[in-house]
Amino acid sequence: MSSEEKSSTMSQKISSPSHSNSSSSSKHDSRQVSVYDSWEIVEGLRGGLSNVQEPEKQAGYMLKKRKWPMKGWHKRFFYLDKGILKYAKCAADVEKGKLHGCIDVGLSVMAIKKKAKCIDLDAEENIYHLKIKSQELFDEWVSKLRHHRLYRQNEIAMFPHEKTLFHPHYPLTSSPTIPDSQSIRKRASPAKQSSLHSPVSFTSQAKVTAWLQSSDDMDRCTKELSVCEAQLLELNHLLRSMEVLHRTCSAPAINLGSLCGSHVSICWLLLQAVTQNAELRERLCKIHAESHISEPSVHINLSPGPLDGSRPLVHQVSNESRASITESLSEFFDAQEVLLSASSSENEPSEDDSYISDISDNVSMENFSNEVENERLNTGGYEQRRSCLPSPSPNTSNISLWNILKNNIGKDLSKVAMPVQLNEPLNTLQRLCEELEYSELLDKAAHTQDPFERMVYIATFAVSGYASSYYRAGGKPFNPVLGETYECDRPDKGFGFVAEQVSHHPPISACHAESKNFIFWQDVRWRNKFWGKSMEIVPVGTTHVVLPGFGDHYEWNKVTSCIHNILSGQRWIEHYGEISIKNSNSEKCQCKVTFIKAKYWNSSMNEVEGAVTDHKGKIVHKLSGKWHEGMYCGSPPSAKCIWRTNPMPPDYEQYYSFTKFAMELNELDPLTKPLLPPTDTRLRFDQRLLEEGNVESAEEQKQRIEQLQRERRRVLEENHMTHQPRFFQKSKDDTWVSNNTYWELRKDPGFSNLDCPVLW
Repeated sequence: MSSEEKSSTMSQKISSPSHSNSSSSSKHDSRQVSVYDSWEIVEGLRGGLSNVQEPEKQAGYMLKKRKWPMKGWHKRFFYLDKGILKYAKCAADVEKGKLHGCIDVGLSVMAIKKKAKCIDLDAEENIYHLKIKSQELFDEWVSKLRHHRLYRQNEIAMFPHEKTLFHPHYPLTSSPTIPDSQSIRKRASPAKQSSLHSPVSFTSQAKVTAWLQSSDDMDRCTKELSVCEAQLLELNHLLRSMEVLHRTCSAPAINLGSLCGSHVSICWLLLQAVTQNAELRERLCKIHAESHISEPSVHINLSPGPLDGSRPLVHQVSNESRASITESLSEFFDAQEVLLSASSSENEPSEDDSYISDISDNVSMENFSNEVENERLNTGGYEQRRSCLPSPSPNTSNISLWNILKNNIGKDLSKVAMPVQLNEPLNTLQRLCEELEYSELLDKAAHTQDPFERMVYIATFAVSGYASSYYRAGGKPFNPVLGETYECDRPDKGFGFVAEQVSHHPPISACHAESKNFIFWQDVRWRNKFWGKSMEIVPVGTTHVVLPGFGDHYEWNKVTSCIHNILSGQRWIEHYGEISIKNSNSEKCQCKVTFIKAKYWNSSMNEVEGAVTDHKGKIVHKLSGKWHEGMYCGSPPSAKCIWRTNPMPPDYEQYYSFTKFAMELNELDPLTKPLLPPTDTRLRFDQRLLEEGNVESAEEQKQRIEQLQRERRRVLEENHMTHQPRFFQKSKDDTWVSNNTYWELRKDPGFSNLDCPVLW
């Protein structure tokens, strides 16, 4: 049996999850119809080198899906020779070398759909969608492509260096002829020939190509990568140890006498600290006696003495305050005489109320929390937020994505269960809130009189929502369960945000944010498609922003996102498409912003261009920039910078590459926790455990929560009932909008007094 026949018999059939993957049965039942109507991934060379005969050339017309932004299909002439598929408008253009493009079939992931007579080639930089009208021609092309693919992969395995001499994705309009691999080998020197056949060359380059064609070899590759990573970590520890040893050796000699002296001095410092602590307690008691506290609850007066010149002091009750008192004794008495000092921990205030009991035995924690909450709302005091996650992101090198995704090429991945290690400790609802990181752009728009300048700020805000994705191409948010909610109350930014998962199939997330300057809402659903090396994320929905001061109502769509190199460690994300922004209450101006798709022969990436036009289509303002850096208005060199991204936190790579704003989204402080509904994302066990670094428990809780959702869905179906969202309602145009009850219910009677579903 030839290698081509072996590959054909080993091709993996991909059926829908509700049907069997077996295609060996000869019965004409619904299973065979499902397999016939599903995508089939064509496997490549297995087991390394084999004797593959040179295939015959194939030429003819096929339909090719137009490249973005054009839609539909157009007829193109394709020429297949030694695993290289060239295409142009007609046969004459191919002969003249006027090619529209070339595809290395051996390095592409190939999938076919027999019923639709479609062939997909994922060449990493581009995904080529081909279609053939005739079943006979379709079978002929598939057979030839299989043979050429095996031949090309075998050729790459034998001569791994030569695959770098040909760049199939470059537009080859300037070169009339392309040298084939045989002529290249003839011109190669004997020394080079020997190097091509060397064991080192084969193991370092040819094996990579062979591994990518087999899930078994992918596992081996994953294990070796894991070993390499472990060795790198060990090397890093050794380097740090050497640095410590170097500092120790270069330090003055340490003798027993100096150690004894150090011991005595430490004891003396400890005694001083104890004495200062006692004095401090006496002064605190004096302050307490002099302060006229007669109520059973403590009222803290947040004085206007700011820490940074603009923000008031924030006083949080914390167990760590005892330690901070001794450390900053001199600063304490220079400050105004308030009841409590600021906590030494900015991140998460402790629930320990033992320090309060030292001041007044009649103070209850519940009353204190209510007072602080009311005071924060009344005075505008802003709590300090964390700047680091509790635990770094886990190691994912031992997870084989190929084994998970190989059966889902061309399918929606929203229904595919993923290991919890591939998630980031944020939810899709929180990701929607992350689009408001630069909400100050909306505040500026609300204070801008000129309608064209307002549109500039609105367009820049629409672009800014993509900035955080630049560093997080490998991160996947948790999927919300039906009825899950999330609130984000940000007095420092001036808005309150609410989101809810309003539908499970299809998954739809709705959100609403409001401030004195703007109203923001959207409902979004995503279609995810995996194409072998890339994953496309196509959002469906409209984003709305209303500026009440001017009566403006802006609407815009989202663009397509694509994650490349999804099976390797060097993943990168790009966004492409066009955002069209209009003001439904005025036709005075509109805006179009284009996210430019990266070109393989061009080094520029992530570029954005746009224009604000009047009702006649005349350009008033030009926009340009990069979605991960900033946006400019005007023509260079006199263009004005409208927005720049915030700097990333220290060591952000170790913490899921989160921005500072993203790190704050899942923070849960004791003062806010009693006010949240039990359906809030921050109370979800699996997400919290992953954030704390407990991966095994997070996986167990994730499976338990998903099973609970399946059981709730079964009960609803058995009783012929449908889920009704609590805080959102469907409008006339089938979009989800807020029913404006969340903040009222939060205030009175409070979510603890309401009947809420048990989601986890």
